[in-house]
Amino acid sequence: MKILSVVGARPNFMKIAPLHRAFSKHPKITSKIVHTGQHYDEKMSDIFFNQLGLPKPHFHLGIGGGSHTHQKAHVMLAFEKILLKEQPDLVLVVGDVNPTPACSIVSVKMGIKTVHVEAGLRSGDRSMPEEINRIITDAICDDLFVTEHSGLINLAKENVPDEKVHFVGNVMIDSLVHFRKKAARDSILKKIGVKSKEYILMTMHRPHNVDYEKGLKDILQIIKNAAKHKHIVFAIHPRTTNNMKKFKLDKKLEAIKNLTLLGPQGYLQFLKLMDNAALIITDSGGIQEETTFLQVPCMTFRDTTERPVTVELGTNFLMQDLNPVSVKKQMEAILKGKTKKGIIPPLWDGQTSERIANILVEKYA
Repeated sequence: MKILSVVGARPNFMKIAPLHRAFSKHPKITSKIVHTGQHYDEKMSDIFFNQLGLPKPHFHLGIGGGSHTHQKAHVMLAFEKILLKEQPDLVLVVGDVNPTPACSIVSVKMGIKTVHVEAGLRSGDRSMPEEINRIITDAICDDLFVTEHSGLINLAKENVPDEKVHFVGNVMIDSLVHFRKKAARDSILKKIGVKSKEYILMTMHRPHNVDYEKGLKDILQIIKNAAKHKHIVFAIHPRTTNNMKKFKLDKKLEAIKNLTLLGPQGYLQFLKLMDNAALIITDSGGIQEETTFLQVPCMTFRDTTERPVTVELGTNFLMQDLNPVSVKKQMEAILKGKTKKGIIPPLWDGQTSERIANILVEKYA
């Protein structure tokens, strides 16, 4: 059984790596990887592929940036050529980036079985491009692999037949479990001069937080308030850097004391930073899950979360706006020990990829 797995952007690498590893061990599966090249950064992509033990992608579409429509249209045209040439038995897509629905539409229309890993997640906010991507992908795929209980509820509400839905756990956690010991040996803390549990790790990249002057000014104030308690390590996204410069706030950011600014990090380096942080402040989707497994307190700046298990069972606090006053209050409470004693959600055990491989072989091989 030939499976083509689609990697759209960096967060997908950590999801595809354990799947490719599980598929490669299986005598009935031939696994190939298609990298569409959204947000393509050669240096960072190479770092991720090397660190995660992924082979060089069998196909690289090199789509790059552009509007959502531009990305999807170009992915669809390029992916169709690969499917015509390769004639796979099955296409696997992950997550909610633009290539996920784009490749799903092409493969489904060509009559190729298509499966979605990380299905059923819903924020309830259709102004998020990712939400539309999730809904489209889940509506047309043949099999849906779910990470948490909310996914089962959401898909049932959308009248998806039970036989299409499989509760298997979280492939992101497979990568974390597999690489945690290796990440622990990394020297990033020594390199930037911080000690375990003596710093706050921060990331911010979502447009509704970083594309506006007010949001950026609130982020500066949040950093200043936090820096009075702990050293701040801010892994700053290129989008955030560019907007800080655009609104002439970059010098104010650089002037904050007790702050280390880092560029995008490799997977192992960032895992080490997460595992040793006293607190993480972010607007990322995946970090909510990783901190829940690592049992590190996390404050997530989103109106809603498509991963409610991280709030209900995990260590995640949902902060619905960037109000520095309420953020300061919550942050200080966490640093004083008023945090959640989270538990690891069901099936987040590092074995999800094997479960998916077994289901696919049983159903399609």
